[in-house]
Amino acid sequence: MNDSSWGAPQGAGYRGAPEMGAAPAGPAHDVHGAQQTRPMPIVPDLPDEGGDADDRADRNRDASHTGGPLFRDEKPQEPMSTPSPPPPPEKKRAGRDLRSAIGVGVGLGAVVIGSLFVVKAVFVGVIALAVVVGLWELTSRLKERKGIDVPLAPLAAGGAAMVGAGYVWDAEGAWIAMALTALAVLVQRMTRPPADYLRDVTAGVFAVFYVPFLATFVAMMLTADDGAWRVLTFLLLTVVSDTGAYAVGWRFGRHKLAPRISPGKTREGLFGAVAFAMVAGALCMQFLIDDGSWWQGLLLGLAVAVSATLGDLGESMIKRDLGIKDMGTLLPGHGGIMDRLDSLLPTAPVVWLLLAVFVGTG
Repeated sequence: MNDSSWGAPQGAGYRGAPEMGAAPAGPAHDVHGAQQTRPMPIVPDLPDEGGDADDRADRNRDASHTGGPLFRDEKPQEPMSTPSPPPPPEKKRAGRDLRSAIGVGVGLGAVVIGSLFVVKAVFVGVIALAVVVGLWELTSRLKERKGIDVPLAPLAAGGAAMVGAGYVWDAEGAWIAMALTALAVLVQRMTRPPADYLRDVTAGVFAVFYVPFLATFVAMMLTADDGAWRVLTFLLLTVVSDTGAYAVGWRFGRHKLAPRISPGKTREGLFGAVAFAMVAGALCMQFLIDDGSWWQGLLLGLAVAVSATLGDLGESMIKRDLGIKDMGTLLPGHGGIMDRLDSLLPTAPVVWLLLAVFVGTG
């Protein structure tokens, strides 16, 4: 604020320094000056609305304080601006680039479907490649965020071998390959200093189970006569479950499912996942799986919705512990490979087991 704002304005009885030749200030001169310089209030004349003189005087006095200038040298007050209405609430927006996500999803789907129905061995190679990339992402994030040094070479070689063994020798081959891979991790870690050995090998054994072992059940599904359709059913139900959870949760989600783990997931989204997956399961079991029935598909869809949600929450728990949003950046709009495998991996053994119970493994 400048200096003039701290005092009274000069036009309202301000007594400054006396000019040359001016009469000395005194009571008589002050009163006379006050009478000569004080501006008179301007009261607009109102039209006669009836009533006595006192009523008209009151109306004139009220009008002098509601908009007209009070003094001759005072500017009229500007009318108060009406507050602007609040902006409309923003519409909900998806957290990712939907164009990139859809484009990448369609490309991945084309590769999977093409390899699945052309040559089964090629699809097994696609699974093994996804396992190796997923292990690389997981071990890289563990190293960056926690300093956990898991040997990648035995994990990658053993993981790819585990998928192939499950396809060729079924469950027995998968168990043997898993045991040998875990042993290789323990031996490989011995080539470095013993500090944090237990921590590193524990994380390595977890990685062996979490990525390649669970993925082996997809290869085991493929060995049946209708194996390609079983794998397609597994993929469709998982994708439909995720889509139902996203669509219903985005539109109607109000109640958080697990706010401490994944704040974006809602109970309404879970109901959407269950409903979508059960309908898709009934259709797939009725029309795609040999000797399947629609009621079996309802149970299969329910189990897939639950396992896919738990798998998504499980990886969200890992990422929160690591303090990251995505496991990688390999897939635009999706994150990394592990961000796409999170719901598929725990769902694979569930689908394999239920299909074996409902229609057998042949």
